[in-house]
Amino acid sequence: MYRNPIIFSDYSDPDVIRFGDDFFMTSSSFNCFPALPILHSKDLVHWEIINHAIDRFPDEDFDKPQHGNGIWAPAFRYHHGEFYIFYGDPDRGIYMVKTRDVRSDWDPPVLVHKALGWIDPCPFWDDDGNAYLVHAFAKSRAGINSILHINRMSIDGTRLLDEGVEVFDGHKHHPTIEGPKLYKRNGFYYIFAPAGGVTTGWQTVLRSKHVYGPYEDKVVLDQGRTGINGPHQGGYVELRNGDGWFIHFQDRLSYGRIVHLQPVVWIDGWPVIGVDKDGDGTGEPVMIHRLPDVGSIYPKTAVQTSDDFNSSEMGLQWQWHANYQESWYSLNVNPGSLRLYSQPLPSKNANLWRVPGLLLQKFPAERFEVTTELSFHGAEAGDRAGLLIMGRDYSALVVQKTPQGLQLRLLFCLHSDDDTDESVMEKIDIDVNKLFLRVIVGIGASCFFSYSFDGKEFVMINKPFQALPGKWIGAKAGLFASCPADSKSCGFTDFKFYDFKIHE
Repeated sequence: MYRNPIIFSDYSDPDVIRFGDDFFMTSSSFNCFPALPILHSKDLVHWEIINHAIDRFPDEDFDKPQHGNGIWAPAFRYHHGEFYIFYGDPDRGIYMVKTRDVRSDWDPPVLVHKALGWIDPCPFWDDDGNAYLVHAFAKSRAGINSILHINRMSIDGTRLLDEGVEVFDGHKHHPTIEGPKLYKRNGFYYIFAPAGGVTTGWQTVLRSKHVYGPYEDKVVLDQGRTGINGPHQGGYVELRNGDGWFIHFQDRLSYGRIVHLQPVVWIDGWPVIGVDKDGDGTGEPVMIHRLPDVGSIYPKTAVQTSDDFNSSEMGLQWQWHANYQESWYSLNVNPGSLRLYSQPLPSKNANLWRVPGLLLQKFPAERFEVTTELSFHGAEAGDRAGLLIMGRDYSALVVQKTPQGLQLRLLFCLHSDDDTDESVMEKIDIDVNKLFLRVIVGIGASCFFSYSFDGKEFVMINKPFQALPGKWIGAKAGLFASCPADSKSCGFTDFKFYDFKIHE
């Protein structure tokens, strides 16, 4: 048996494929890099990160945080020896990346079609030799939404061949229909697409004998009597034995968009996702269900979290808030530690919202704690480093150099996206540069920071912080080191480990 969610982390807009006995998944990454995480599983339930399709984006705009922009809603496909991921950038157009080896380097992104507000693309190679692309629209850029559109596409996926056709208008019964995934089964074309909004919507499936329609529509999954709101965008996959499964996300606010797995049965040519308790053809999400029958039992894997920094390469669980530079860090200058070089803030008194050099991870569970050990080597007053909970509001426990010596400071910044100033909630004079920092995240994403000089006895700072999501992403936890914009020299901090413990 397995229990939902299968991944209690922010993997928004997941899409999944089967390749032989392996499953691969990717998700939106927005402004975070490396981008387009590649996750692997043998049983659809237990996943680990194995790669990223994009290391950095070759556009200097992404050298600064593009909160809420960037890489939206990818589609993962395999065709004729190559793995493809198509994604939408709402400000630039439809992009494609591909590779012959999913675990190795991916080709640089190709701009398939330049457009404003084209999002959620999904390629489809038909059995008659034609290729197509289905997509949705973002009203914030295109001025329209709730419409799905199909274009003919070149076989190599590098360009569109026509102006396209509107194949479905969801305004009447399926407002905000988006995230389309196109499949073909038993002679029918199916478009799986969520509608009704991220937190309040449902899964729609469209069906037609012709790729351009007309399409019939049916709600095949909704919240029903469960606590799984949404349930929102995802991807369909079949096992070797023909069993159908659907991976989708649920918006959990500060925790981001966490991942669920639902069984799929086909009745009268329509999929029913989840369990149909009242027999009306619309399923509701399951919380506990039998494991997918993949023909074998495999060792359990899990998405990576803790890091002892003993590798010469950064762990795949880490992302920066923008394109990153190798000069920001080192895993080799002090082996067994991560050295973060303090990065100048973009302007005097700037908060962290516009800072690219934040090294962060997704929240891994509803309740957890993070502990790190650091050795601080500040160069000038204002140099600082520490443990961070980042969202539109953020909080950090930092060691900071002042004209009088070292201080431990608890920082809060509310509405950081409005360029508000940080508030110093606590100041503690210290006379050592080596200490342990911890944050405990409880139900509802309330956060309590503490510190220790020996790693055993921790002193709690009784000023709770309420974590909030960022823009289209959940709150994140991680590390940073910064110095004032006008610093003549900046120092560095060595982090010995970064340890996650999940609280049951």
